[in-house]
Amino acid sequence: MSTTAPAPASRRTYVVRTLGCQMNVHDSEHMSGMLEQAGYVRASAADEAASSADVVVINTCAVRENAASKLYGNLGQLASVKNARPGMQIAVGGCLAQKDRAGIVDRAPWVDVVFGTHNLDALPVLLERARHNAEAQVEIAESLQVFPSTLPTRRESVYAGWVSISVGCNNTCTFCIVPHLRGKERDRRPGQVLAEVEALVAQGAVEVTLLGQNVNSYGVEFGDRGAFAKLLRACGTIEGLERVRFTSPHPAAFTDDVIVAMAETPNVMPQLHMPLQSGSDRILRAMRRSYRSEKFLGILDRVRAAIPDAAITTDIIVGFPGETEEDFAETLRVVEASRFASAFTFQYSPRPGTPAAELDGQLPKEVVQERFVRLTALQDRIAAQESAAQLGRTVEVLVTEAAGRKDAASERISGRARDNRLVHVAPAPGTPVGIGADDPRLATDLDARVVRPGDVVEAVVTQSAPYHLVADDLLGIRRTAAGDAWAARERGRYTDDHDHGSAVSSGGAVALGLPTVRRR
Repeated sequence: MSTTAPAPASRRTYVVRTLGCQMNVHDSEHMSGMLEQAGYVRASAADEAASSADVVVINTCAVRENAASKLYGNLGQLASVKNARPGMQIAVGGCLAQKDRAGIVDRAPWVDVVFGTHNLDALPVLLERARHNAEAQVEIAESLQVFPSTLPTRRESVYAGWVSISVGCNNTCTFCIVPHLRGKERDRRPGQVLAEVEALVAQGAVEVTLLGQNVNSYGVEFGDRGAFAKLLRACGTIEGLERVRFTSPHPAAFTDDVIVAMAETPNVMPQLHMPLQSGSDRILRAMRRSYRSEKFLGILDRVRAAIPDAAITTDIIVGFPGETEEDFAETLRVVEASRFASAFTFQYSPRPGTPAAELDGQLPKEVVQERFVRLTALQDRIAAQESAAQLGRTVEVLVTEAAGRKDAASERISGRARDNRLVHVAPAPGTPVGIGADDPRLATDLDARVVRPGDVVEAVVTQSAPYHLVADDLLGIRRTAAGDAWAARERGRYTDDHDHGSAVSSGGAVALGLPTVRRR
């Protein structure tokens, strides 16, 4: 199917709302790129906040808790907006659309388009068809139609980008519906991946994150079980690429050649997100996670032996069906031994369509909540201790946009250290400030004290908290091509007729942040 619909007679505006994981955010970048190629323009920030775009796309999740309620809450809010805006269209895509299909239009008949995870490329055509036919269009493909990375992309950042190395998943975890909704794993060829990375770097990016449901199984489809380690090493040869990250690995498939490649490739960052899910071998078996706690801890030991300063993060599910107090105690034991820098922690809730939803032993909410509180208290303590160990260290921070909620009040800038810890840095005394077109970061003749998103600073850590560091002893500022690209983009915003311009960009993507404790 063509990815381009006929251009609308007037420049219709769009907004894409993303619910869910980093895969969804990257898919949303493709949706935005396709819409812009088809002649749409991104709504202004004010119109986006007011939901007054001509087209609103909701990219859904079926994995996170309350996914359906979040979708229908969004749709309920949009119903009255659409009533007051003749010609407005609403589209629903992503995992929940793949799962619920026409049921979305049955429940919310004001929706114009429903499309799935396998046919992102259909979005512009379906919008045009719905407008022409004056009726909802529902199109769900059963298998991948076009590899998403070949689609136009409007990336949200110029200094860091996601690059998909595979889509889909071959695992059968009983709590997860992803393989059903995204299909079996499909791998891109290494040359295609590296070409995309090189294109990002050429446009100013200094960081990439290699993205897959299970990056460690990359290469199985084309017969090379060592392909992921080779890919990491190949990224190390790309001039101008300063930081390489990846997510997510699977402990069952994590091999020592990847550890060696991480340690021996200077631009692969000392950071690893390794999902634990449970510390109980009995529960891991019920989850169909084909590793056990001692194997997991052994991987962490080998990573830290090769990369002593590595920050390791994880995912944990509390209250899986049948989990006993003894099982939960095993999770606490493994968390204590693992010394995670941070964790995504989830209270188990049944996901329709998954085997775990049908298991006996579903636990009362109050039991799950009580265990969750104990787990997060333990992880908060460990994270605080691990952060405190950073005091006095010199960190290299890639400055990002709006990473700190209190930056304006504290007059600090924020970014990510090499190990992906969030760091707030005090600027040099007397640094000039300004807003809009007068922002000193946009000047072609930069003040030496000014730091732009994409630039790199060195600073000494002076304070610590469980999930961030403060480094108020600034040692130096390094200009980068990423900072130049950010300033050029921002200057362009003040000469364009609309908020972000209409050009389809292939540069940059949303930087992945360090996972933090998620309270549910």
